[in-house]
Amino acid sequence: MQQLFKEYHRTNEAQKQINVERARIQKENNERLARIRELDTELQNMRKQLDDPSISDSKKQTVYRDWQMKQNEGIALDRERREFLQRRNQALNEKMVQRMKGILEEIRKLGEEQAKAEDYDYVFDKSGLSTSQVPFLLYTKDATDITSTLLKVLNKDAPPESTIGDEDAAGSEGNPKVVVPEE
Repeated sequence: MQQLFKEYHRTNEAQKQINVERARIQKENNERLARIRELDTELQNMRKQLDDPSISDSKKQTVYRDWQMKQNEGIALDRERREFLQRRNQALNEKMVQRMKGILEEIRKLGEEQAKAEDYDYVFDKSGLSTSQVPFLLYTKDATDITSTLLKVLNKDAPPESTIGDEDAAGSEGNPKVVVPEE
């Protein structure tokens, strides 16, 4: 399952879309941070005016009121920025989980169809973990590995530049080589 999931072209497409959305969230966060930093600079300048002994008391009171208003504005903006970041990241994470569940369900259904078509009694995911999070030992005489067959079926509709898992894409140690298109 892990190999099928990693090498399925729809997984890579979903990850790219998620990365684009994360970058958009970060950009918006940086814009909000820039405004907060501007306010901080203004507050520092006002603080210097308050500390200046040559300024009259009435002017200091006016500057102090302005300083308090800017201080409150900065606190509100920072709180709003943090809430925005939390909401957007949470929504993105939920969206990502739903997409990944859909992809895993598609892979599972394909495995089930393949098992029925080939008349297999059992199909095991040997990449999985036991309930104690330890890889389990699986041995069977003359086992048939259907991973590569399923991978070909999953990636049959893949765009040519992102096809993964072909026989000629295998590394020298037999490990799959992941082809990532340049952006």
